[in-house]
Amino acid sequence: MFKALLKKQLYQLNQSFFYDSKKGKSRSKGSSIAFIVFFVVIMVGVLGGMFFYFSKILCEPLVKSGYGWLYFALQSLVGVMMGVFGSVFNTYASLYKAKDNDLLLSLPIPVRQILVVRLLGVYLMGAMYSVIITVPAVIVYLMTVGFSASAFLGSLVLVLSGTVVVFVLSCILGLAVAKISDKLKNKSIVTVIFSLAFLGIYYYVYANAFNLLGAVIENVQTIGEKVKGAAYPLYVFGKCGEGELLPVLAALAFSVLILALTYVIMEKSFLKIATSSGKSERKEYREKSVKTKSPNKALLSKEFSRFLSSPTYMLNCALGTLFMPVAGIVVLIKGESLLSMLTESLPLENETVSVLAVFSVCAVASMNDLTAPSVSLEGKNLWLSQSLPISVWQIFSSKLKLHVLLTAIPALFLSVCLCVVLRPSVGVIAGMVALPFIFSVFGAALGLVINLKMPNLNWTNETAAVKQSFSVLIALFAGFSVALVGAVGYLVLAEKIEGYVYIAIASAALTVVTFVLIRRLKTKGTEIFKNL
Repeated sequence: MFKALLKKQLYQLNQSFFYDSKKGKSRSKGSSIAFIVFFVVIMVGVLGGMFFYFSKILCEPLVKSGYGWLYFALQSLVGVMMGVFGSVFNTYASLYKAKDNDLLLSLPIPVRQILVVRLLGVYLMGAMYSVIITVPAVIVYLMTVGFSASAFLGSLVLVLSGTVVVFVLSCILGLAVAKISDKLKNKSIVTVIFSLAFLGIYYYVYANAFNLLGAVIENVQTIGEKVKGAAYPLYVFGKCGEGELLPVLAALAFSVLILALTYVIMEKSFLKIATSSGKSERKEYREKSVKTKSPNKALLSKEFSRFLSSPTYMLNCALGTLFMPVAGIVVLIKGESLLSMLTESLPLENETVSVLAVFSVCAVASMNDLTAPSVSLEGKNLWLSQSLPISVWQIFSSKLKLHVLLTAIPALFLSVCLCVVLRPSVGVIAGMVALPFIFSVFGAALGLVINLKMPNLNWTNETAAVKQSFSVLIALFAGFSVALVGAVGYLVLAEKIEGYVYIAIASAALTVVTFVLIRRLKTKGTEIFKNL
């Protein structure tokens, strides 16, 4: 039985290689091999190659300075962080909230076997992310100092100990996420906040990677002494990587100890959380009148509920809603210095910068593509919308309004912030307000037209409708291309036409295109929707 459970768990971990969630059927053997090869190239070739390059920069200076242990300590720390970030939500989903938990627990299978198999899946997922950093680091170290049995053994123990630490932290954080989620009504918001925090940290570290490496190399002695004094376990792990016997034995003993403790904790909490139904709130019934909504308001409320219930939908189709207010605040704080740097490096007049800023707002707004998967997301429940006593245009309007509300309002805020800093002419100010709004309506109509042309209603996982959709890809590319063409066009014609006139012409042209798209939705689009 344990062998069958293990096989099932390993298949679930690698299901995307063998099962096409977009089509709802198994992939061909050739397609599976191609996906596996592509994944290996990305993980080993791209990510592994990138960390191999960073290791080459860091290793030799630290080893020559006598701080080889610091090199291993830093690389292990990065590996643990990467492993935890990559697996913590998988821990929550695959360990506590797996869809087949109820089925397996109802069968005559020891709970301990189910738990061990689930934990093995968590370990493998975290280890995959961790070793993509630590293994290149070990290879670079052995290339630098030369191969020896002690160094190889110590490095191997260090890599394995790192995967154990990732596993333990993933289990603890997954347990915390499970307990918090059981007390929350809207779990999607937690997922979105955590994902955005991870993206922010990732891009900050990536943007400052070379500066951080330079700071470590220049201040190696100071950093080494501080780490040795304030974080002694890191020092021990670093010495383990160098192959010293006592640190190697200490790392092994530590790994075995925390593995045993983690298993005991997981065994006590698994059954309770896996069978919990979440927070249930008791309310006393009180008679009260119910406010009715018009069909249009009810449909818009439905679209908002669908949006807020799906982290995948929010993160992939509404990043512009977050970035535009953030960009506006950055413009208010750093706008003057950024403007002076831009005008010093490029011979651009203030009006040119202002016009380009208008199209920059449109470019950021193009990150929103809420309508592009909106028909596909109806999935097998499409018949419910088709059977309601409402017109198809009312359904389309609710989808268009969701996109416009979540795009035009943040775009207006960013435009106002740019106006405060750039102080353009009255005509350009009018364009900064009008063009992004028109662009928002255009993007909404374009995404809906494209999705009606190529819907995917047979998905088994909404990720297929959002992330693996050609309509989303085309809508993103088309929206950004329109903004880019508008900006490049003005750079070509800047000497021949006033900025506010160019924005007015662009606004008029985009309005005409938007009108044509909406007209198509009202005519041919309604017929397509009825026959889906």
